[in-house]
Amino acid sequence: MTYTGRKLEQVAQPVPNDIEISQSVTPLKITDLATKVGVQDNEVLPYGDTKAKIKLDVLDRLKDQTNGKYIVVTGISPTPLGEGKSTTTVGISQALGAHLNKQVFTCLRQPSMGPTFGIKGGAHGGGYSMVVPMDDFNLHMTGDIHAITAANNLMAAAIDTRMFHESTQKDGPLFQRLTPDNKFSKCMLQRLKKLSIDPSKAPNELTDEEKTAFARLDIDPSTIAWNRVSDVCDRYLREITIGQSKTEQGRTRTTSFDISVASEVMAILALCDNLQDMRARMGRITVAYDNKQRAVTAEDLGVAGAMTVLMRDAIMPTLMQTIEGTPVLVHAGPFANIAHGNSSIIADRIALKLAGANGYVLTEAGFGADMGMVKFFDIKCRTSGLKPDCVVLVASVRAIKFHAGEDLKKASSSEQIKQGSSNMIRHIENAGKFGVNVVVCLNKFKGDTDEEIAQVIQIARDAGAFDAVVSDHWAQGGKGAVDVSESIVKACEANEKQFTQLYDLQTSSISDKVNKICKDIFGASSVEFSQTALQQIERFESQGLDKLPICISKTQYSFSHDANLKGAPSGFVIPVREIRCYSGAGFLVPMLGEISTMPGLPTKPAYYDIDIDEDGKILGLF
Repeated sequence: MTYTGRKLEQVAQPVPNDIEISQSVTPLKITDLATKVGVQDNEVLPYGDTKAKIKLDVLDRLKDQTNGKYIVVTGISPTPLGEGKSTTTVGISQALGAHLNKQVFTCLRQPSMGPTFGIKGGAHGGGYSMVVPMDDFNLHMTGDIHAITAANNLMAAAIDTRMFHESTQKDGPLFQRLTPDNKFSKCMLQRLKKLSIDPSKAPNELTDEEKTAFARLDIDPSTIAWNRVSDVCDRYLREITIGQSKTEQGRTRTTSFDISVASEVMAILALCDNLQDMRARMGRITVAYDNKQRAVTAEDLGVAGAMTVLMRDAIMPTLMQTIEGTPVLVHAGPFANIAHGNSSIIADRIALKLAGANGYVLTEAGFGADMGMVKFFDIKCRTSGLKPDCVVLVASVRAIKFHAGEDLKKASSSEQIKQGSSNMIRHIENAGKFGVNVVVCLNKFKGDTDEEIAQVIQIARDAGAFDAVVSDHWAQGGKGAVDVSESIVKACEANEKQFTQLYDLQTSSISDKVNKICKDIFGASSVEFSQTALQQIERFESQGLDKLPICISKTQYSFSHDANLKGAPSGFVIPVREIRCYSGAGFLVPMLGEISTMPGLPTKPAYYDIDIDEDGKILGLF
């Protein structure tokens, strides 16, 4: 029998705050939920009563199971007001399951605690459409981000340690200390192969030249591209000097911290297939270049295996549930600016198998469709081989008005919507370029009029959306998203289009791929590469990295590189100042502007209101 969740018996008006709603719900015991959705006892690793790791063994058992329908939830370009993308994803999940009796899974990114204690808040949804317990969801969960932090910082320590020892020792003693028992560690064999040294040789059988080549990475400190990370917002770590202790003998250098979710380790977690694939990707991470401009990798440092060991449990997605009892797989949370902004391939695959042929899987893509959705199609789907059946584009009346710009602030509501809808229209058109049906979900907010809602819906349909439907899931839970969910079911069934990617990896050059995205998706007239970017392209081509997909890094607030250009700007020139290589994750990152990878805290951060009472009950969390 298919498990589809449970309907809410009642909702309160006005809607209480999120923590009050979450604490009023008694979730199904997580092991019971796992059993109901088809996970066997030996495939579950409980973390208390409300969350559990799901072992990857389930994929082997269900390898012949037909996948469910695959739905990506995205949005128009974000505004400071918020469009409610996570809330919408959860609301639709509750509607499909508890109200339409469909087997449904929701796949979400794990939120960073930085925004939770800062200003943005969590990513659990909201109102009567959220993941519960929402405090577990937003705080630590099962420790995946801590594992990423540890693995990332182990690499950072390895880099500086290796440079210190190379600078303080001569060739012979350095080699002897790396191979004290006249044996190579398992991880060293890859470096021997890279240097074309016979890996069957014992260390004392190498020539002096081979010993020196093996022992000396000769890292150029100016090329180090690996920062330490922390899962809190701390602006004073954006630039620091390390090595000031007397023990480092004056070997200081300037570096910085990123927030943990910006680590390439996080991106690898989101894109890997299994533990062996993760291990291989860890080894391919480029951390710096040597003084002859040759890439130095985690494999060269001998740290990739240990990093993978730290990630052994993190590779398993975490099972949680919505208020109405539909299952949620939470896994990975790569930065949507610097990385691809999607939850893991592993979680999606498990969900698709458990949902089965008649089921549905919702997976959320970060930021606007020009960011998360495009990266979902061209990076995540390209890596996984999975094909989506439908795009849900979240919009709101107030966000559309915002995209009309300041010049129309005093214009009529109808004129604001007409102008601001240009942003929504371009996102609809862009989704169509990938050959997938689009359903616009108009997230209802207090103050929206019937006339405004009708106008937006008509504009969306005229722009080529399969359908456009208003939804009130924040106030009503799944009941408020039934209409849009019915349209999503129809869109999946009617999907006769041929899914395609924007460019061909093998035949398109790096600059061709960047131009394709900037012109066809963003609306730019041309792209200008800096001299640095051109030199990097030449280097990547010489290393055979030109076949990697492109992961644009830019502001999320505009189609362009300029956050002030609202709506659907066109005719602008996009500057590419540099291109970073995420060789472990498997993509190149053109930087279109200054993107901070370590957010700061506001004057009054959210932590002022977060506390705990004498019974251990959390207070003030959203």
